[in-house]
Amino acid sequence: MKKITIIGSGYVGLVTGACLAEMGNLVTCLDIDQEKINSLLAGKIPFFEPGLEELVKRAVAAGRLTFTISYEQALHNAELCFLALPTPSHPDGSCDYSYVFKATAELAKHITDYLIIINKSTIPVGTTGKVREIIEDVLDQRGIDIPFDVVSNPEFLQEGTAIHNCMNPDRIILGLDSQRAQKVLQQLYAPFKDQIQIMDIPSAELSKYAANAMLAMRLSFMNHLAGLCEKVGGNIEQVRQALGADPRIGHRYLQAGIGFGGSCLPKDVDALCAIAKDHGHSPDFFRMILEVNEQQKKAFFQKILSHFGSLEGKTFAIWGLSFKPNTDDLREAPSLDLIKMLTESGAALRLFDPIAMSNAKKILGNSSQLKFCQDEYDAAQQTDAIILITEWPEFRSVDFSKLGVLMRNKVLFDGRNLYDMHEMENLGFEYFCIGKTKQPAKQWIV
Repeated sequence: MKKITIIGSGYVGLVTGACLAEMGNLVTCLDIDQEKINSLLAGKIPFFEPGLEELVKRAVAAGRLTFTISYEQALHNAELCFLALPTPSHPDGSCDYSYVFKATAELAKHITDYLIIINKSTIPVGTTGKVREIIEDVLDQRGIDIPFDVVSNPEFLQEGTAIHNCMNPDRIILGLDSQRAQKVLQQLYAPFKDQIQIMDIPSAELSKYAANAMLAMRLSFMNHLAGLCEKVGGNIEQVRQALGADPRIGHRYLQAGIGFGGSCLPKDVDALCAIAKDHGHSPDFFRMILEVNEQQKKAFFQKILSHFGSLEGKTFAIWGLSFKPNTDDLREAPSLDLIKMLTESGAALRLFDPIAMSNAKKILGNSSQLKFCQDEYDAAQQTDAIILITEWPEFRSVDFSKLGVLMRNKVLFDGRNLYDMHEMENLGFEYFCIGKTKQPAKQWIV
């Protein structure tokens, strides 16, 4: 059992804290947002993540998890301090690590004994060293000499499955230069000893960016390939199956769609471009990943515009707003870009998402062109087309016969290739998807 402080009670900090508490450690989550802390103390989770609310309540009831705004209280007798601060992008795409540095300077004022500071935030190469310098400067100002270590331990959580990722990690990266810190962290992560990878700090810092860039690259590759399929008469689903069968490639992250979003992939590829540029290395390859992603959203909009000619006076149902299923996160969500393009073209939209409606209302605000609906059927009423953006499970088994009666025109634009083209056409729908051309259904000779 370790006494642990986590600075930052957002997505990474809260999930990490709850899981470490579940493993039997004593965890204090610190945040400077008093309102957020009050909500957490009242048992309210500030975002949606399957299973997290139950995990937090169980840890709090057991006395293993608590919340505070006080650095002094949070760091009292702590052995480990995780930094889980936001690292948003500057306008030029580079990483803003000011939150990390401010928290570092503040925690350094309260160190009283040996402490291991662990960077969970996604930070550029060299930030761990800067964190060390900040602590050293503050300790010098205090006129005391207290030993400490700084470690890079990037997170690899996926929204929607974060608890499983944390409790069943495929790898635990530890970038460090201290045997003392290594011993303590190997004790902390003892249940996952086979997944621990010890490496130098720069490699650890780069590993998170490299992982997300690789995933983004696979998605952009498939989306770019889908465009080629449409031109040559191919089917991206059949190509995907062929690619995925190759064990060197595998099946994951090969799904063509309207584009990727979220808080990590776009931001981290952007940051990787900035890191490369800062170190005299060409960012062009990384930048192309983002350019393909942006073009994919515009190409999907063009499908809609080409079909109708003009969108003025048209009404569309939007199914799915979050950037992916099982989260209420709309950061960099493709839905926001498409909604902007549609409304600017004069369309009215009827919106529905199973979880993200509250966040969507905050972001999109009030507009005569937007109507927030109760469910997918309500959204489809008197519409000229349905536009599916997020592949929530409930959209897989809708009653299309019922939908056809509700709609003005039986048209469906599938941004995630969720449905079968021939089945939709048999149901009387004009169906548009990504990376597929209309071909006769297979006829087998018996």
